[in-house]
Amino acid sequence: MNFKKIFLQAKTGQEGAMTLLLEMYKPLLIKYSIINGRFDEDLYQELCITFLKCVRLFHG
Repeated sequence: MNFKKIFLQAKTGQEGAMTLLLEMYKPLLIKYSIINGRFDEDLYQELCITFLKCVRLFHG
């Protein structure tokens, strides 16, 4: 399945596609969840929520 198809499915709220997108971007989300050399679980959760909100709101 290509990225565009996954993205469009996630945008419409299809849970499987949203999970797949989160898995694709997990390394990046983890990278930005590390503060002062320590992984911050709360920040990771917030980044995941924000990421999914942005996917749903994206117009393009």
